[in-house]
Amino acid sequence: MELSTELSMLLWTSGLTLLMWLPYILTRLMTHGMIPSLTYQTDNLPIAGWAERAKKAHYNAVENLIPFGALVLIANAAGVSNGATAAAATAYFWLRVAHYIVYVMNVPFGRTLTFAGSWLACLCIFYQIVV
Repeated sequence: MELSTELSMLLWTSGLTLLMWLPYILTRLMTHGMIPSLTYQTDNLPIAGWAERAKKAHYNAVENLIPFGALVLIANAAGVSNGATAAAATAYFWLRVAHYIVYVMNVPFGRTLTFAGSWLACLCIFYQIVV
């Protein structure tokens, strides 16, 4: 079975989101040790700024995967698939990749611009469904 572009982008976005937790957890393990980290003793201890931003970027990705995934699945169920939905889903994926990178690297305005772009991509899919 071949997936549509939209479903493929949902698959890749889900896979990306599944991996985003690794850098900040590994940093916590390396900084504070395995047993303290795995027994939650280090939950409130500081970690490197980039790792804290990685954690926040992961949370943001999880929060935004829900509406993106729902829109892609609704569009698929409704038989709505066209150039606009395919482009929006592809843009969403790459903007989420960029969002993670610029968030972790603390690039000024990068987080806001990439988030806004991915939000607009979701609006595009929503519009294609309802119109």
